[in-house]
Amino acid sequence: MKDINNLTEIRKIIGRHKRWDLMFMIAGIIALMIAVLTFIALFAQMLIDGMPRLTWLFFTSFPSRHPEMAGILSAWVGTTLVMLVTAASAVPLGIASGVYLEEYAPKNIFTEIIEINVTNLAGVPSIIYGLLALGLFVYQLGFGQSILAAGLALALLILPVVIVATREAIRSIPVAIREGAYALGATKWQTVSDHLLPYSAAGILTGVIIGLARAIGETAPIITIGALTFIAFLPPAPVTEEFPYVSFEWLSAPFTVMPIQMFNWVSRPEEAFQLNAAAAGLVLVVMTLAMNGLAIYLRYRMRKNIKW
Repeated sequence: MKDINNLTEIRKIIGRHKRWDLMFMIAGIIALMIAVLTFIALFAQMLIDGMPRLTWLFFTSFPSRHPEMAGILSAWVGTTLVMLVTAASAVPLGIASGVYLEEYAPKNIFTEIIEINVTNLAGVPSIIYGLLALGLFVYQLGFGQSILAAGLALALLILPVVIVATREAIRSIPVAIREGAYALGATKWQTVSDHLLPYSAAGILTGVIIGLARAIGETAPIITIGALTFIAFLPPAPVTEEFPYVSFEWLSAPFTVMPIQMFNWVSRPEEAFQLNAAAAGLVLVVMTLAMNGLAIYLRYRMRKNIKW
């Protein structure tokens, strides 16, 4: 009789937990739908407001006091150049750091402190990186309020994300692959370069794109180091017609980026500038989606070429 009562009580507890699980699942679905529908509504409103402004003149014109003549030429060029510096700085350094920490670094208290700090830095507010870049790159190293300083500031911002993603991608590789490489006489570097990195490239690339997608929309670090809110000229071209055909003068040029241009237009009272901001937001969303689309394509190609 006692066993039957215990069994009945257990069934009641299980049934009560199942009801709570169902309620939690329903609450999660409702929260997800609210977030998704809110995003769709905002994006649809931005699409309706900004789509008529997306003309060739809008992409090839500088900002202006007249909203119908204003464009995003300096903003999208500045964003492209800043992201180029960010990717060139953060991606190689982040991947190399992740590989070292995961495969080469000795397991001691010093390494553990570094790992904890890298993980914590991924959650530091972006304005802190802006203040760090202002003191280090702008004042100490003398880069000034330039594209180089902005790119390095955003590189610091996404560096912890790239390092953590690289380590997680390498950890996901089966141990048997390492053991098989060592059994065939491969060195440590041959194992990393010929096996671990190719097999983990898809995961590493995902982390890189997530970091770059965050950086392209950041405003606080860029404002902190002195990005211009109104600029009617372009940086010097990276490619020239004369030898050596490559110029780095653009690294020291003043700049603006898409989020700052949008902020400038949103802060104006005229409705026409609000439409310009919506159009610029659409361009920024498309740039972000293009980056993610490129990542998906590259992941597909990499996984297709890998032979297990």
